Parts: sequence; structure tokens; C-alpha cells
Amino acid sequence: MRLLVAEDEPLLAAQLKAALEKSAYVVDVAADGLDAEHQGLSEPYDLVVLDLGLPGRDGLSVLRAWREAGRMMPVLILTARDNWHDKVAGIDAGADDYLTKPFHQEELAARVRALLRRAGGHATADIRCGPLLLDTRQSRVLLDDAPLDLTSHEYRVLAYLLMHQDEVVSRSQLVEHIYAQDFDRDSNTIEVFVARLRRKIPPGLIQTVRGLGYRLSAVPQ
Repeated sequence: MRLLVAEDEPLLAAQLKAALEKSAYVVDVAADGLDAEHQGLSEPYDLVVLDLGLPGRDGLSVLRAWREAGRMMPVLILTARDNWHDKVAGIDAGADDYLTKPFHQEELAARVRALLRRAGGHATADIRCGPLLLDTRQSRVLLDDAPLDLTSHEYRVLAYLLMHQDEVVSRSQLVEHIYAQDFDRDSNTIEVFVARLRRKIPPGLIQTVRGLGYRLSAVPQ
């Protein structure tokens, strides 16, 4: 999953980035509203953590611009303002959840997990596909209840396929969601990661859809 953190306080932004990366998310950071708006319009983020008090352009205006442009990724709002007017304004502008500063990193992580699950149509923290189980709380994948030994990129590819199981996912879609914005992206590496994963999980789970991409399914196609 690829996330955008839009936060102008350098220390908090660094802390959020580190905490989310520890959970195996790919994280980009925007330090002002104009940059945040541009990145949210041009990059396919799975979720955005958005501070309302951004310089350049405030968070509510950024959020409205995204929604007006049809950008429907989940948005978790952060703000130091603790009154119901700001909460109502944020939700009405299209926010999906809300946290007031200061907050515990564990609560932020739990809310991010919940929003990502809902966006993928999943109700619980554990997402199963045949013998595979994605444990979103521990950022790990289990095979027949035993943890798989995966590299960070292998985990991101497999987790994304599990979140979108029974859907065809293109190589370019995987590239966009497992690499940060400033990473030298190469779609050919996806084939390498998929080949490695196929050696670690039962045959037939990751299916190649010729000319389109890959599909993870417990049902043979």
C-alpha cells in the first residue's frame, strides 16, 4: 500500500513516515498544501494522512480539490483543532476519518489499517485467500498458519494482491503502489518478485492473465 503524509511539522512528518514504513507501507511526504494537492491529483495513493493546517493551501481546500477531481482514496485528517465545527467540515469535505493532535501512533496505525480494509471491501484485520492469510496488524503473511519469510518488496506485492484478490492487477499498478515517488521504478522487477513468490506459495494461486497482469485467487481460472 502506498500512502501520502501531508504534514508541515518536520518532526511529526518524519515520525509518521517512520511509523508507517515500519508497518511495510510505502510513504511519500508533502510539506505544504500545494504540493499535497498536486501529489494527490497525480499519484495513485491508497490512503492519505492530511493535516488541516498546511501552509500554502489549507487541508480542507486540498481535500475538496481531490474530491471534485474524482480522487476517491481514503483520507484521514489530522488537526490540532479540537472542536466539532472542524470535524464536521472535514467529514463534509470528504474525509473518511479524523484524529486530533496529539495522538498515539498505535491509534493512527489502527485507523489506517481500518480505512484500507474498508476501501478494499474487507471487514476484518485478517484477510484470507485459500491457505494464505494476510495479518494486517502484524504486517505479515501466513501460509497454513506459518509466517512466510518475505522481503519487504515481496510482502508489498503479495499484500496488494491479497487486498485485491480475484481482481486482475497490472504490472504498472503494482509498480505505482509498492514504490515511493522518488524511487527508480522498473516494472520488470515485478516479474522477479512474482517469480519468487510463486516459489514460496502453493502453485496456481498467482495466475498470469496474458497481456493484462496478475490475479491472486484460490479458485482456478
